[in-house]
Amino acid sequence: MPTASDEARRPAPSAGALSDADAEELARSNGLTLLTARPSFPDYVRDLWQRRGFVLTLSQGRTEARYQNNRLGRLWSVFNPMLLILSYFLIFGVLLGTRRGVDNFIGFLSIGVIVFGVSGSVISSGARSITGNTGLVRALRFPRAVLPVSVGVTEVLAALPAFGVLVVLMLVSGERPTWTWLLLPLAVALQLVQVIGLALIAARITHGSRDLANLIPLLLRLLRYTSGVFFSISHYTARAPSVGHVLEYQPFALQLETVRQSLLAETPLELMPWIASAIWAVVLLGGGLVFFWRGEATYGRG
Repeated sequence: MPTASDEARRPAPSAGALSDADAEELARSNGLTLLTARPSFPDYVRDLWQRRGFVLTLSQGRTEARYQNNRLGRLWSVFNPMLLILSYFLIFGVLLGTRRGVDNFIGFLSIGVIVFGVSGSVISSGARSITGNTGLVRALRFPRAVLPVSVGVTEVLAALPAFGVLVVLMLVSGERPTWTWLLLPLAVALQLVQVIGLALIAARITHGSRDLANLIPLLLRLLRYTSGVFFSISHYTARAPSVGHVLEYQPFALQLETVRQSLLAETPLELMPWIASAIWAVVLLGGGLVFFWRGEATYGRG
């Protein structure tokens, strides 16, 4: 039996205490939301666009930090693609003879190595953008899509010296500037939009199952060997044109084709690859953003 002294020590119920439902309604009426609540898609896109300045600042900071501990600094972003181009030239151009059907193989190969390298880096880094920033995701409220998007911008900024090398290699290999060179920024912009969409998809999939991150290098290696990085797709699929069309109109091959049409005289300018690349950009970015947004409330848990 409780004594009188026990009753005196028991805290009295608060007259102003709210039930969970009342507290939730009070918070909602004052514009407060749960940290893990998923906003509507239009609000999400609007919030993401309003943080474009933060995305650029974050990307610039990451770019600077990448080379901070290297003695060669940004020079490594020049030496690395040059060494890769040389390696691929010796293996595929000299030993395996994949230069067939290509006049300026140096220019052709240089575009393949540098452009595909950027795409691979965006997707690989984007896949880890949520799982590698769990502390930030749990601590602050912001559209999580900022992280994969900033990865894409970071990789393009880091690749600017490599694109400078590409222009020099075009000149050294005998290409002469024409008005089509002005299309290079458009080709790179279409590429960036496409791979950011793929990075958004990879980020959510990897967050749901981290083991799937191990498959990304394998998939990128497969795409490297089927996207025409170091061989002409049309030349090697001449006897199977239907297979050639499938390979030529997948997004990674189109990224290479549009850049080659911009810089190589032997690759005539055609409208269809540009239209297809633009369609892929809309589909991949739109689909990737919707797919990523649907998992917004789950990021940072576990």
